Amino acid sequence: MQISNSKNDSVTQSTDKHRLMKLSIVIVNYNVAYFLEQCLHSVENAIEGIHTEVYVVDNASVDSSVSMVKEKFPWVKLIESKENLGFSKGNNLAIKACKGEYILLLNPDTVVEEDTFSKCITYMDANKDVGGLGVKMLDGNGHFLPESKRGLPTPEVSLYKIIGLTSLFPKSERFAKYYLGHLSNEEIHSIEILSGAYMFLRKSVLDELGLLDETFFMYGEDIDLSYRIIKGGYKNIYFPDTRIIHYKGESTKKGSINYVLIFYQAMIIFANKHFSARNAKLYNYLINLAIYFRAGVAILMRFIRKAIVPVFDISLMITLLYLIKDLYEDYSSKTYQSEMISVAFSAYALIWSLSIFFSGGYDKPIKLGKIIKGLAIGTLIILTTYALLPEDLRFSRAIILLGFLAVLAAFILIRILFSLLKIKGYSIIGTKVKRFAIIGSKEEAERVCSIISQSNRKTISYTFVSPGNNFDKEQFVGPVDQLNEIVIIYKITEVIFCAKDLSSQMIISSMSALDPGITCKIAPPESLYIIGSNSIESASDIYMLDVNAINKPNNKRSKRTVDIIFSILFILFLPLMIFIVRSPGTFIRNLFQVLFAKKSWVAYAMIPTMNGSQLPRIKEGVLSPISGLPEMDDDAFANKLNIIYAKDYRPSIDIRIILKGLKLLGS
Repeated sequence: MQISNSKNDSVTQSTDKHRLMKLSIVIVNYNVAYFLEQCLHSVENAIEGIHTEVYVVDNASVDSSVSMVKEKFPWVKLIESKENLGFSKGNNLAIKACKGEYILLLNPDTVVEEDTFSKCITYMDANKDVGGLGVKMLDGNGHFLPESKRGLPTPEVSLYKIIGLTSLFPKSERFAKYYLGHLSNEEIHSIEILSGAYMFLRKSVLDELGLLDETFFMYGEDIDLSYRIIKGGYKNIYFPDTRIIHYKGESTKKGSINYVLIFYQAMIIFANKHFSARNAKLYNYLINLAIYFRAGVAILMRFIRKAIVPVFDISLMITLLYLIKDLYEDYSSKTYQSEMISVAFSAYALIWSLSIFFSGGYDKPIKLGKIIKGLAIGTLIILTTYALLPEDLRFSRAIILLGFLAVLAAFILIRILFSLLKIKGYSIIGTKVKRFAIIGSKEEAERVCSIISQSNRKTISYTFVSPGNNFDKEQFVGPVDQLNEIVIIYKITEVIFCAKDLSSQMIISSMSALDPGITCKIAPPESLYIIGSNSIESASDIYMLDVNAINKPNNKRSKRTVDIIFSILFILFLPLMIFIVRSPGTFIRNLFQVLFAKKSWVAYAMIPTMNGSQLPRIKEGVLSPISGLPEMDDDAFANKLNIIYAKDYRPSIDIRIILKGLKLLGS
């Protein structure tokens, strides 16, 4: 484990080394360099005038987090862990070294206002009975996050949340106690549970009650510590006089089965620790019920979302083929064996559906050209296979061709109908222009335009908004104070704030005042990305300079297809491959890891200076673009190859790298 400590007088704002450290900030990071950079920019502005130290604990990230902190924030005390310690252990590691009167546990996916820390310190100084404090949290579009204030998740409170009564009665003192929905979002309240995203703690209380419980790996540790603070005779306060943005859930997607398991297992640990044996048993029963219910719903919904359209299409294809067969039999006076027809029609429908899938016909937004291409390729495959069959297994080319035409016409009509009904992802009548309002100086606005335009985004319209009231009317349509009117008049769909030219307070206030349907993003200064609330759920919503090609659905699908094909070939030729590869045992392990999607045959070269914040995430690879290159120790050149690989991915690149690096497949 490596600890880097750098001190900068502009941050501490004091040369008096004997003065009491007022605030220690601890940020635990795991593979979110782009969020961490934005967070640290806001922290740097907020600690001005406050004697502060900032720790970043990196949990063995494989992106550019460590290099980014060292390069851009040398005043941060960086702790590099060689393994993922989890949230509790990571925080405790830094807390033990903290010297501040107050300790703030802060998530990397947050943005704080310039006066956030000073306001919290003032309140805590005036209220000595307060052990912990949380603030008003907003999502990336400026909407209030209910987890800003929470009640203790007792069996009763948890039951109401699990069965949905909390959502049905969000203001009820009884049913909505999980989020304390009956308490005003705009007033200071004494609450039970603080959010781990922003926990402003009195160090003397931590010294008395102990640090975070390391039994919790992720989730639940904030509930445990909040409860211990109350049991210790101190108050937890919801403090809405300042706000932060919290993007939420980057490390574990909220709808995933993994999240469900981790979160509810943490709740079981909490119950066994703090509740009576009877209540803990009841709580564990409810939690296990919730796990099975939520996991079942997650699996079912994921299957429905992915399979409903292809299943509908296959059913439609088979139905149309039977109708055409009946009409053709009446016209030609021929009859066909029902057993042969049922097998053939099912095979035709499956081939057409797979061809559409691999042609990108099921990607959203839907493109009719890809559907037509998929059906055409599928028809050629069917006709070619038909020609190779024995005579007694053939029955009619005419039905195949007529079926193709009928299916094509039906698919086009149905997609147009979906488009007219405005079903999400099926808009095919015209291309909707994405209209951006960019708030910042001319230089920053043009830089943001460059990032977006080079990220393969088409049909884009830009409107420049001045960050101040004095502006050139030829370059800007108006000031940020008139943003609401500008959004309406220019039909803006997305607003981007340039953090270099706007305070965090102005950004958050402007976000909060916008219509809920407007998407908001922030462009950190001197960065090659723009992130927002949707970025948590979809990496494609992070606009990155020049590099998004490998993350497109069709390229991800093509890359996975290459992995599967080569894995099958290697299994078939395993006796030969054992003599080719340098380490047969490792090769076999790699083979099955690739086959089961744990790895890919080709990925980025892992180098210390890798600028991961610019690169879309892909699975770890056995080989890389530098595999097989003699004496390759130039990190800059390797990083350049990584960027080229991500920017302009083609399956042929993977094939060439695999064939040239056969001996290295056991590495």
